[in-house]
Amino acid sequence: MSLFRSRRPKPPPAAAAAANPGGWVYDIDADWVDDPNGYVPPEAIRGGWRVNDAGKFTGEFVPNAKHGPPQDELSALTEPDHWLGWLGDNPGRTVRDLLEQEFAAQVTGAELEWLKITAEPRFLTGGVRSEEKPELVKVVRAALAAPFAASVKLPTGDRDLVLGVYSLAVAGLDDPSQARQRTWLDIGAELEQIGALLEERVYSLGQ
Repeated sequence: MSLFRSRRPKPPPAAAAAANPGGWVYDIDADWVDDPNGYVPPEAIRGGWRVNDAGKFTGEFVPNAKHGPPQDELSALTEPDHWLGWLGDNPGRTVRDLLEQEFAAQVTGAELEWLKITAEPRFLTGGVRSEEKPELVKVVRAALAAPFAASVKLPTGDRDLVLGVYSLAVAGLDDPSQARQRTWLDIGAELEQIGALLEERVYSLGQ
């Protein structure tokens, strides 16, 4: 597979085909992606040019029916069978709003154009036995670490593509008046790195 960036569908260089015999060379819309070798949202792919086994273009271009402005994709957060009641009725919207606040706090006027949760987050939930009903467990703390890709529009009109892991932890869920929440924005980090810190982070709220 190869990627190249253009303003309109046109045959890519022959060298791209030679490097991908029996595969595809994808045409990336330059209106939405500055670096075709970085993260590319699916909607930014106009389509693909088929390459034969000899490393030559066949002339066939298959358009991408979903090509257009990139959209939010938060299903990786909500599809897993994990309790997210601590995030309200719309967990995806809650995470999006909080992350947009993070960017706006760093650059006044920054707006989150689109957000994609790129893999299933790491989840953590902790509880204690109910004193009144020992057979029940009360949830007292919860956390998640979600890998993401986001497009942030700056007041200048420029866009920044941001990759990283967004973490959110809350403690004191059994007593709303004592609830404590904290977020972490680890730009450029991988989920394996941050997921290992999740338990430490959520328990730090109780100190």
